[in-house]
Amino acid sequence: MTTSKTLIKFAKEALGLAHDVEMKLTPLGGRGSDRIFYRLTWDSTGSAILIHYNSIRIENTYYGDIANFLRAINVPVPALICQDSNQCIMVMEDLGNTDLWSLRNEPWDIRQEFYKKTLTVIHVLHTFPIENFPVAQVKLMEPFGPELYKWEQDYFRDNFVIEVCKIKLQPAFSQQLDKELQSLADRIHASSQSLVHRDFQSQNVMIRYGEPYLIDFQGMRIGSPFYDLGSLLCDPYVQFSEEEIDELLMFYFKLSEKDLIWSEFQKAFWEASTQRLIQALGAFGFLGHKKGLAAFLDYIPAGLANLQHAVSHIPSLPHLQKLLKRCQARI
Repeated sequence: MTTSKTLIKFAKEALGLAHDVEMKLTPLGGRGSDRIFYRLTWDSTGSAILIHYNSIRIENTYYGDIANFLRAINVPVPALICQDSNQCIMVMEDLGNTDLWSLRNEPWDIRQEFYKKTLTVIHVLHTFPIENFPVAQVKLMEPFGPELYKWEQDYFRDNFVIEVCKIKLQPAFSQQLDKELQSLADRIHASSQSLVHRDFQSQNVMIRYGEPYLIDFQGMRIGSPFYDLGSLLCDPYVQFSEEEIDELLMFYFKLSEKDLIWSEFQKAFWEASTQRLIQALGAFGFLGHKKGLAAFLDYIPAGLANLQHAVSHIPSLPHLQKLLKRCQARI
């Protein structure tokens, strides 16, 4: 077991501080990724973030190298100060306490500017040429594809439909639902592919000196950029009006130099948003019921409402629409 004394000793060495410097180690709020976060403070202004992670969850071991890659391509992320892979400890730059989520109640004219800056940042990642990715130096999780999308759909069924809503699907209905969702996965996979953050939501975008920085990018992989857009603009943690979503989506649309058709762009967005929200509701059920992180259950009503809204834009998902109505009645 790694003690606080061991963590502080490691941090002082990483930061080049004398052993007699008084340092405070303060636990921060937990996340759902088998990591423990601490804020390190010393003197009157010194601070850094220490992360003690579980290497069994393999993506946690990728964080440091991905951070260095992102900084190299001008995607703003916290600087990696030091990492010990054997002890599963890393020390990162401290970006403070302000994230997009903490600004959720600000007037729209203020929020929209932060979101547009954030979309500009993620566009840099989305337009990085995949063929130039340094595969020999940086490891990524498996790409999105039909199998991973199917895993997310089963995750939703097991941890949300069955565990949270207590709904048992009849075989005939289940078969038709599977066909719809498989077709959805195939369409998303056939859309444009890029590097994606994978968990691009309001609590994973820090705001420092008025500029956005991405965090929690250890799950980065190749997939549909619309999955990231759905993560941010259909975020269960934050409320948007239809007009606000359209405004931000159009902003991102105009960033692209490709010859795109707006109606097709919107369709791809709502389909990927549906897939993302399916994953999110599965995660809320899993983390809330099986990991004991009850706070995630509070976001189920918003997540379900967002999923119903996304599906309302997709006529090819009638069985999913019926299932969500049953879920709404149970919740």
